[in-house]
Amino acid sequence: MKEQSSVIHPKASALSTRAGLCWGLLGVAAFSFTLPFTRIAVAGLSPLFIGAGRAVVAAVLAAIALTATRQHLPTPGQWARLAIVAGGVVAGFPLLTSFAMTTAPASHGAVVVGILPAATAAMVVLRTRERPRPAFWAFAALGAAAAVGFASLQNGGLGELRWADLLLFGAVLAAATGYAEGGLLARELGAWQTVSWALVLAAPLMASLTVFAAIAQPPAGTPVEWLAFAYLAAVSMFLGFFAWYRGLAIGPMAQVSQVQLVQPVMGLAWAALLLHEPLGWPTVLGGVAVIACAALAVRTRLSPARSRLNPVRLNSAHSRLNPAPITPEES
Repeated sequence: MKEQSSVIHPKASALSTRAGLCWGLLGVAAFSFTLPFTRIAVAGLSPLFIGAGRAVVAAVLAAIALTATRQHLPTPGQWARLAIVAGGVVAGFPLLTSFAMTTAPASHGAVVVGILPAATAAMVVLRTRERPRPAFWAFAALGAAAAVGFASLQNGGLGELRWADLLLFGAVLAAATGYAEGGLLARELGAWQTVSWALVLAAPLMASLTVFAAIAQPPAGTPVEWLAFAYLAAVSMFLGFFAWYRGLAIGPMAQVSQVQLVQPVMGLAWAALLLHEPLGWPTVLGGVAVIACAALAVRTRLSPARSRLNPVRLNSAHSRLNPAPITPEES
């Protein structure tokens, strides 16, 4: 019996690892359509309506899920932290990227947002007061410099940043802050529950903005533009998190979290296929540089972090909750 157990156990572990990676990749694939579909939607719908309205639709779905599963209400302290999550991933990232996509190509946005994994890792380090090796900060800084350099060169020269680029960098900062706090809060509330409570918390404000946007500029989108909006609301803002967080829960979280690094590559592919945006050598090389720096920063941060984790805690029932950096979406 012991010999049989020793044979079966590795197979089960391998299956679990493969399942975690597959679920994580499914979530990232869902998020990778966010910028291209936002680019499609803003052709007929106002960016304010898209950024706020998608959160309202997702909040309705979240309220249904929370009610159906009879989730307990967060504590007052958790509500305060949920406000940070809501400000970053419910309001900040969707609104800023929606306005940015009115002028910037989706492929351009995909490269700039490619620094999000490194930015999230940096926020987690600051939030948890970790002490990573100096190489982490070096790679994170190189990734930021590569993104700024790419954006500048695309606009005609070094230092030539447009308003859309500033919005995209702001979106990265907002998402990184929200994901870092959300990853820590997920240990207490659960993964999808954290996003759902954040959506519900932000619903009154986002509903008010949606009504204001609809009055100021009545929506008049085509069926394709409304379908893009529906995807942003139901998948990018809500359902995509189910697959992403399930992958992280199955784990290993350190490996699954790195799947997020393929999101910019997918975003570039969808921009070319769906929007017929040309992918010249500057875009390809810029994407490679940003993704490589982000990957090195994430790997450098994860390596020492694993050695300091308590194995007893990881093996507990709470290991299903996600303490690792998360990514959206963008959301």
